[in-house]
Amino acid sequence: MKMNQKIFLILLMVMFALVPLLVLSSDEGPIDLLSKKSRAEKLWKISGHANKNSTAFNYWNTASPAEIPATCAKCHSTPGFLDFIGADGSTPNQVDKNAPVGTTVECSVCHTDTNVGTLRARPAVVFPSGVEVKGLGPEGLCMECHQGRSSTVAVDTAIANAGAPTDDTPRSALSFLNIHYYAAAASQFGTIAKGGYQYGGKTYDARFVHLPGYNACITCHNPHSLQVDLMTCNTCHPGIKDPKNIRYWASMTDYDGDGDIAEGIYYEIADLQNILYELIKKYARDVAGLPIVYDERNHPFFFIDKNDNGRPDSDEVTSANRYNAFTPRLLRAAYNLQVSKKDPAGFAHNAKYHIELLYDSIEDLNSKLNNYVDMARFHRTDEGHFDGSSIAWRNWDSTGTVPSTCAKCHTAEGLPYFLEKGTMDISLPSSNGLLCTTCHTSPPLLRKIGPVTFPSGLALDLKDSSNFCLHCHQGRAAKTTVDATIAGSAGPYTFINIHYYPTAAVFFGSEAKGGYEFSNKVYASRRIYPNHLGRFDTCTECHMGLNSPNRTRTAADMIFHNVSSPQPKDCVSCHGQDIAQPHPGADPEKFTFSGIRPASTPDYDGDGNRNESIQSEITDLEKALYSQMRTYSAARFGLPLVYNKDVFPYFFRDLNNNGMADPEELTTANRYLFDAPLLRAAYNYQVSKKDPCGYIHNSLYIAQLLVDSIEHLGGNIARYSWR
Repeated sequence: MKMNQKIFLILLMVMFALVPLLVLSSDEGPIDLLSKKSRAEKLWKISGHANKNSTAFNYWNTASPAEIPATCAKCHSTPGFLDFIGADGSTPNQVDKNAPVGTTVECSVCHTDTNVGTLRARPAVVFPSGVEVKGLGPEGLCMECHQGRSSTVAVDTAIANAGAPTDDTPRSALSFLNIHYYAAAASQFGTIAKGGYQYGGKTYDARFVHLPGYNACITCHNPHSLQVDLMTCNTCHPGIKDPKNIRYWASMTDYDGDGDIAEGIYYEIADLQNILYELIKKYARDVAGLPIVYDERNHPFFFIDKNDNGRPDSDEVTSANRYNAFTPRLLRAAYNLQVSKKDPAGFAHNAKYHIELLYDSIEDLNSKLNNYVDMARFHRTDEGHFDGSSIAWRNWDSTGTVPSTCAKCHTAEGLPYFLEKGTMDISLPSSNGLLCTTCHTSPPLLRKIGPVTFPSGLALDLKDSSNFCLHCHQGRAAKTTVDATIAGSAGPYTFINIHYYPTAAVFFGSEAKGGYEFSNKVYASRRIYPNHLGRFDTCTECHMGLNSPNRTRTAADMIFHNVSSPQPKDCVSCHGQDIAQPHPGADPEKFTFSGIRPASTPDYDGDGNRNESIQSEITDLEKALYSQMRTYSAARFGLPLVYNKDVFPYFFRDLNNNGMADPEELTTANRYLFDAPLLRAAYNYQVSKKDPCGYIHNSLYIAQLLVDSIEHLGGNIARYSWR
């Protein structure tokens, strides 16, 4: 045999010997080319889904007959799940019969063909609240069994059926409702699923969103071992060895009131859980009249604390000793404590939803306990950009879609789309606040952004990252909008709203022409204060402390993204001695922004008081204009207008002429219709109201708009001598 033939045969033998060791790269790590299924099975065997000794799969072994009830079979057996999805030929979306014991969550639950690993489709899931979530990927399979078994709806129904005459009347018919174990999907989807008890009149965070690509169960959890890859977490949370220590940049709020905003968000929730539990015990003893104790390991979890020692003693943790004096108020709070406890990773799935549930339960119990705890030290939500519970993000929950006219600023993906396309021509799914990727391509790298065009058509540029702020805080109307409306018809006119927080329009003043500027008048433009020393001339310099000598940007100083809160320590050196400050001096603890008044400030409201704050000056001018609008509207239309800053369209007919916006008056049908002068004045009034910090951003511009509007409606402005 020739030498090259021998070499060929040797190489061929080596190749066949190595074939079983060849690997592919996958989401699960290295996978043997010839035994992908074997690798998946090895990972699965170390998971809770495969634990044959778990109570979750053996609880019914001693029943007679030994089978799993249909109400439990979907999630506690493979035959039960296949029955539920109709894979066994039965009716889909229901379990038709009890299931045999002896199985775990096996391959066929998730795979149609367990040899090649084809996943089942579960694009829509119905939660216990009755809400259906659509458009799901493989995570739909996980969500069927990790959605919990109860909701706000169930708690309200139980309370209604018990017929308690008051929220604080014990009813033996009120039994504890358990959300069930590991309700991770209920956590993640928040107010969409309504797995927690959501109090009336409150709004809650929706689905918690990570960065794109990390929003589904199996993008964080290995689909077979169920383990979380902490190395991936460290991409954005460097140095984290325990997920409990993770704290998102947008969670710069001291929720539990302990003064620590560097601790992991897990510990914020744990502290609130402990506070709630203490209130539950106090309420049960003092109001319901029967001490209560909680044991999260034993059903039905809440028991009578017979010796009132605050601990679940062995003789108390029995079904016969279950707590039987729940009031509606107590049941709601106990349910929310359990919701938070039964998703031990709720801090990762949707921390803010859990914080809101716990806070509201504490607040509700506290209201009946003579304010036993100081609620002022707790915080329920974040600043607006990251407050997923606020109306700015939740206004579209009924449809789940934000129209193109609103999507640029009211979705996390809207601004990036606008910057790329130069237009906002599509609707987008509703968001739960901004994301890092709204402004950053990948932190800390910012998206490219240039001059920003305002509603007036004028383009302005702060030449730094503040231009991101200008896009969504410029308002949605301008003088040109009002003029075009008036020119378009003889009236009457519906109100024109500049929209919320038109800070940039106020800041730039006449450069942006966001307010209604009257002919033959001169208006203040952007105000650059000489004593700001070039450090506080833009949005990011004031609100994020960029260029501040008092703050350095480090991982520990996460306050940078709490952009609603300029820091007193940046201001006291110049404004600590302002004549309006109630506590003069350079003490950040005593400084108030509402007390700012430099000595050069004019007497805007003309009352002769040069010691009051600028905020007070502007507030008085608003009152003067509002009074003039009521006088003008009554004379012009026979019925005065009335204003409510929180209810669209803001101006209504004051039917009983009592000067207050009564609930029955706050309807679209009762909206006020304007003539041209009143429309201009009302528009300027709203400009001032919708930038509550206009007295800081450009007080002179606001004062000019208000006084000129008073004059436009025939008011006497002689007292405003600074004009």
